[in-house]
Amino acid sequence: MSICHSSNITPLILEMDNITLDELLYLRPNYPEHTKHDEFFLDLANRLLHDTIDLPYREDMPEDIAKRMALTLNGYMEDILADAGLWRSFIEECRYLYGYTLPFYEVSDDYVDYELNREDVRFLVWYVTATLWQERRLISPYDEKLLEYADRCYEILDMVYDDAPVAEGYPLARNLSFKDPEDTEELYDLSRWLFLHSYLLTPAFGTTLAEIISEIDMNDPEGETILNKRLEEAMFELPTGPLALYTTEWLHLLVEGGHVEPQENHSDKIHPYYEKFCAGSAGKEIMFFDRYEKMNDFFIDTLGWEKGKEHLDQVKGADDYILMVNREKGMLMACNIARCVNTPDNPYYDPDYAKEHAITLLTDRGRCPGDLLQMIFRQGWLTDALFAGSSDPSEVSKHQDLIARCFLQLYYRGD
Repeated sequence: MSICHSSNITPLILEMDNITLDELLYLRPNYPEHTKHDEFFLDLANRLLHDTIDLPYREDMPEDIAKRMALTLNGYMEDILADAGLWRSFIEECRYLYGYTLPFYEVSDDYVDYELNREDVRFLVWYVTATLWQERRLISPYDEKLLEYADRCYEILDMVYDDAPVAEGYPLARNLSFKDPEDTEELYDLSRWLFLHSYLLTPAFGTTLAEIISEIDMNDPEGETILNKRLEEAMFELPTGPLALYTTEWLHLLVEGGHVEPQENHSDKIHPYYEKFCAGSAGKEIMFFDRYEKMNDFFIDTLGWEKGKEHLDQVKGADDYILMVNREKGMLMACNIARCVNTPDNPYYDPDYAKEHAITLLTDRGRCPGDLLQMIFRQGWLTDALFAGSSDPSEVSKHQDLIARCFLQLYYRGD
């Protein structure tokens, strides 16, 4: 099989291992089955790996990231050729949630739904970079080197697109029904592939997987069994993919099409803290403090907590504090992010600090509670968040919900 298709390829290629057939098959719904077109797609994946190595974006890209990038783009190619529905579902949900086809990239007049498109490839390159390449995770989607690399990948795919075979093994959700008991096993298998193997959802699961593994002693003889059990539980407990949808939501998009509205569990019961908080804050649901002592006084004088005691003293020494109250859920606290929140009620807002650090509210898990972040989004208070190397906050502000979903996952979508 010929791998070198470009005269620009450097000798470094010879030092890089090819993507193996098993690595390719692992991302498919019918793994480990072989199909008659495996060699075509394996060759294509290795062309994506090797024929881009001369580009600046590949200079310090780790080999495992380069391989994952190639496999993700190959998976996208297989999906659209077979009209498997996963990319279609992503596009349709983006249109439902945001009113546009793709995050970041305005589609051209040449864009054709569910076929090979330059904008799709650009998004996937940013997505894999942001979720898996730690040193480049905050890169702008408009970075010139990223776009050059993505466009080369698109050209490699475009050269073979018209004559490419339809990838086999992608029946996916066709003819399946949630109402048919005979489809239960196939629906489960589809769920498992989506969550644990699919090209589109698994990059975003990387950080979550690392968190799960870190909690398990893999030297324990039962470690692998425990991990498999935890992954089985996670499959229906945790959101995943670029939109942080739950597996059942992705499944619904594939099987029935259209958006499924989450169930809203509203209660008429008002949390005991809510009225006290609002009474002491002139009706506001959010308060800002620059010192722990001021916040502790609020706990005692306004909420009626025990006098003479330092409450929540484990957070003493932070640079600033935010308290937020919800009429149903009660109160939450965040530390060291008030300087990023641009509202007239916040005297501690610091635009210079925010330009450097506000993006971490959307990208660092646990930095800002999800309910608070959603309030900040609704109110338009995150005005200075920037991607690395960018000076245009609109790159973030126009897509802040998508960015938060992609990076934060359960920390943003969880209740």
